Amino acid sequence: MAGPRVVIIGAGVVGAALADEISARGWTEVTVVDQGPLPATGGSSSHAPGLVFQTNSSKTMTEMARYTVEKFCSLDVDGKPCFLQVGGLEVATTPERLTELRRRHGWITAWGIDARLLSADECVEQHPLVNRDKVLGGLLVPTDGLAKAVLAVEAQIRRATERGVTFLARHEVLDVQQADGRVTGVLTDQGEIAADIVVCCAGIWGPKIARMVGMNLPLTPLAHQLAWTGPVPALAGQTEEAVRPILRHQDADLYYRDRFDGIGIGYYGHRPMPITADEILSVDEADDMPSVLKFTEDDFADAWTETQSLLPATKDAKVEEGINGLFSFTTDNFPLLGESPDVKGFWVAEAVWVTHSAGVGRAMAEWLVDGYCSSFDLHECDVNRFEPHQLSPEYVLARDCQNFVEVYDILHPLQPSGKPRPIRTSPFHARQQEHGAVFLEANGWERPQWYEANASLVEGRNIPTPGDWAAQYWSPIVGAEAQATRETVAMYDMTALKRLEVTGPGAAAFLERLTSSKVAKSVGSVTYTLLLDHDGGIRSDVTVARLARDLFQVGANGNLDLDWLTRHLPADGTVQVRDITPGTCCIGLWGPLARKVLQPLTDEDFSNDGLKYFRAKRAHIGSVPVTAMRLSYVGELGWELYTTADLGQKLWDTLWQAAQPLGGVIAGRGAFNSLRLEKGYRSFGTDMTYEHDPYEAGVGFAVKLDRDDFIGKAALERRKDDVRRKLTCLTIDDPQSVVMGKEPVYDGDRAVGYVTSAAYGYTIGKGIAYAWLPTELTAPGTTLHIGYFDQRVEAVVAEEPLFDPTMSRLRG
Repeated sequence: MAGPRVVIIGAGVVGAALADEISARGWTEVTVVDQGPLPATGGSSSHAPGLVFQTNSSKTMTEMARYTVEKFCSLDVDGKPCFLQVGGLEVATTPERLTELRRRHGWITAWGIDARLLSADECVEQHPLVNRDKVLGGLLVPTDGLAKAVLAVEAQIRRATERGVTFLARHEVLDVQQADGRVTGVLTDQGEIAADIVVCCAGIWGPKIARMVGMNLPLTPLAHQLAWTGPVPALAGQTEEAVRPILRHQDADLYYRDRFDGIGIGYYGHRPMPITADEILSVDEADDMPSVLKFTEDDFADAWTETQSLLPATKDAKVEEGINGLFSFTTDNFPLLGESPDVKGFWVAEAVWVTHSAGVGRAMAEWLVDGYCSSFDLHECDVNRFEPHQLSPEYVLARDCQNFVEVYDILHPLQPSGKPRPIRTSPFHARQQEHGAVFLEANGWERPQWYEANASLVEGRNIPTPGDWAAQYWSPIVGAEAQATRETVAMYDMTALKRLEVTGPGAAAFLERLTSSKVAKSVGSVTYTLLLDHDGGIRSDVTVARLARDLFQVGANGNLDLDWLTRHLPADGTVQVRDITPGTCCIGLWGPLARKVLQPLTDEDFSNDGLKYFRAKRAHIGSVPVTAMRLSYVGELGWELYTTADLGQKLWDTLWQAAQPLGGVIAGRGAFNSLRLEKGYRSFGTDMTYEHDPYEAGVGFAVKLDRDDFIGKAALERRKDDVRRKLTCLTIDDPQSVVMGKEPVYDGDRAVGYVTSAAYGYTIGKGIAYAWLPTELTAPGTTLHIGYFDQRVEAVVAEEPLFDPTMSRLRG
């Protein structure tokens, strides 16, 4: 098949990869336009130093990098290779970095790529220029190497051209044409090109192109220094371009690569140098190429001093040339992939570095041709993931510059982002501050992790202290709050969880089509259900409460759920979806004494018969109207209590006044996470993602295959009897070895899976780790080990849930 008419804007390493991948899948009516010459178009690909390090905390990003390596290794241009697989070496010059390399080794091992931790002597064996007295150890990934970006562009252009793809150099895009909310073509300085689909792969010019369809792309071009030495005498006579591993000295924000008898030096330690897409010179105006700015020698001074310390042989050389090269940064360091929410047929594949380019090309080709991506979980990369405030110019510039500064920093998984903060505060914020809340951030919300006012709760309790890494952003108060929740009653701020309202005469049928369970039940029903993709992968888990005949409230996981529902709205206008989160708030009131707190405050019946588990009703709590849902994410009796933002503080005060005489507490997210893992409750985006189906993830109970058709049903009917991996509960006896997530799991010396969520269970007195494992290793009692820094932590497969398996506390 020729497929629809596709125009790809940008013939750099991403646009070329997409053209190759999409034409290989049979779509050949494809035109690629670029304002520059081919194959060196003048964008970031044309000056990129080509270092490909696959290690990343994100499984998706590592898998995209691995595909890029594999593909580039198979490409050449007239016998010239597109990839030099010399390996990648990261060295540590501080104890903290050495510890971090052990964590990074865990990531790369968890994601299935071979890597080795090296001693200082072994680092020098791999890279003889390294100063033995300076390094403490290193991490070697043998399959890393140097991508020859321009050659890779040319190779993929040739392949796509052979299949019928047209490449048009020196065509500047002036406008993206549209009609009735759909793209119709692209206007260039040399005429119009009709299109059914337009994909923006313009890199640093991406925001400018996206703006043509009214799309706000949260991307900032920032200059990054790259310098080249002249001949290094110690390398005299080297005739191969690269023979030593590419090298990263992250303690000083530096990386290095061979270039025959000289060395390339990349530096992130200088001040951020942002520029707007509109300020970038045109191809004809630029002295060299538009993505190359003048080298600022003063900014490089510290880099050169440090280079001579790490690589003493460079003292006999000089920096002979350098650039400030532009690359794309985003607010969360992930690419921007997907379709515009407003203009159908306009897609973006932006903020993609050479390292992940071929993987992104494949992902986008699958998404466009098949309607979903089967090779990679893209929830972290979807361009529609952002909340409205995250698209503001102030926010984008601040976070993108911060990410540049932190590109090589050691970042704790709980470490909150920097400025601008605070952005979103719940109506309870003032009261939380009064109680000494320690705030972390969730989608811009200030969310308490624990409350210093609860310090006295710790006395007399056995709250083990975890190891140094897990003890960051932690307090023994977390454990006390968790135990107090199970003993009496606790109030949790649940405002940060997204709430969507679905209304209209077609609302019930609409939600039936999009969810895996029957949700069109009686008014007052609440259903835990799944949003599935067409391949049966889990897009989200949600609760759907029917509050009236044509009114539903959906408890969602983020903006991607809103985007998914909006994209599937019927054209006849019978359904409306809106985000009600900003105007509402929620308190989770949970614990064995929750009913004793709530019932005296209302005339409504909150007995077990008056409001059963997974039912909802409207009520007044004191003078505050609420929607009460009998749900509990911590595994205790209680309710989620929703009201409007203006009445939130009054609701808080009313409940707190009633809870205090009963020994009630307010509790934070740290306690919440511990309690939910004791109950085995999954967290979308951490425990399960697009790549997992419900039967693997242990949420098959939320799928009803005996009902009318829904998205993903046909795929699940094929997949349900072929479960080869499972999300599995592990327990750890050693409280000092509480892991954090993303660690590899070993069966003997073989890495067999990876940890998703983990915490200490303060009720059961054990560490808890959920992990993806092959089914043959998921029998309760199976002993495995988790790789945690330089430890192998013993962990045992356990029956779940670990707490209250009879559900008596929830249903009581």
